[in-house]
Amino acid sequence: MQVTGLLELYKNNHPIISCIYSSVHSCKRVLLILLFLFFFFPVSIHSQTYPDPFVDSLLKTGIEKILLQDYDLAKKSFVILEKKFPEIPLGKIYQAAAEIAKASDLAIPYNNQFIIQKLDEAAEQAEELIEDDESNIWNYYFLALANGYEAYYNALKGNWLSAFGQGLKSVKLFEHCLERNPSFYESLTAIGTYKYWKSKETSFIPFIADERIEGIQYLEKAVANSSYNSWLAIHSLIWIYIDRKEPAKAVKLAESILKDYPDCRFFRFGLARAYEDIDLLKAVEEYYKILHSFSSEEKPNRYNEVLLKHLIAQQYYKAGEQQKSLRLCNEILSIKDFSDYELDLLEERLDRVKNLHKELIKSSRIGK
Repeated sequence: MQVTGLLELYKNNHPIISCIYSSVHSCKRVLLILLFLFFFFPVSIHSQTYPDPFVDSLLKTGIEKILLQDYDLAKKSFVILEKKFPEIPLGKIYQAAAEIAKASDLAIPYNNQFIIQKLDEAAEQAEELIEDDESNIWNYYFLALANGYEAYYNALKGNWLSAFGQGLKSVKLFEHCLERNPSFYESLTAIGTYKYWKSKETSFIPFIADERIEGIQYLEKAVANSSYNSWLAIHSLIWIYIDRKEPAKAVKLAESILKDYPDCRFFRFGLARAYEDIDLLKAVEEYYKILHSFSSEEKPNRYNEVLLKHLIAQQYYKAGEQQKSLRLCNEILSIKDFSDYELDLLEERLDRVKNLHKELIKSSRIGK
């Protein structure tokens, strides 16, 4: 089943088998959390931006628009980047990124042909640049980024073997960049996240080094430095702290980024999930903020509505607010105008809503 929407990072329901032994399902959790790394963030190293200030400006403008969830304006910046600087693949890569981010956030069909074409062209161009100049660290970065986006996109589409292969290629390229320049903080963030989740999911295998602490240290070092990557490292650490049962740290990090981007659903979702382990009703409040953040143009897709109402219903149920939980389940189950696309995405979740609804009805009858 296709995994759509960055909100689904919340779901850690599936048992994970070692990625080392080529299990398709073993890649899921690592990839969906690791490969989020390749969203939003322009090329940069600490105290240094891309050498051309116009390139840097277009990147920062487009990235800012993605964080503000204005995907069409973001894409315009990247179209200009490609036209003005056809000799580098950044414009192509980030046009694909904007398309992926929009579809993932709004749970709409991906513009598959456009995304694949842009990423393939970018990877081919990056490889040619490396052949022409092996000494330029940016050329390796371009290829790492193109491979990373392709891996992320394949993961979202459910192509796990391709996603895992591309993801490993990308990490190796980032490691090469870090070897060349230890201050290449985007590499620190990517590698740190990979180290943590790979170690987490292979911890039961003998003789495999546990690099979780090292991964966290990489990420905390990236957060401490004032580079573009601080946002990326913050997002990764939010979910790692949640995984480590340290929700207070996750809340602190999420709130720090939301001061600058209060409407950004990607970060608010991490905040809501962290509050589930501290204050259920506060988690409900944050999920409602996400639910109400969609504009009138974004609302027709029912996927996000069902996902968020179900999550809220679950928190109410755990908090003992059965009637509020039941009301939300009834609202979900009363929806009749799902598209085929939405039904495909929601099949499993609707079954879970029905199960919760049955449990609530049963408990209400027992209470009487």
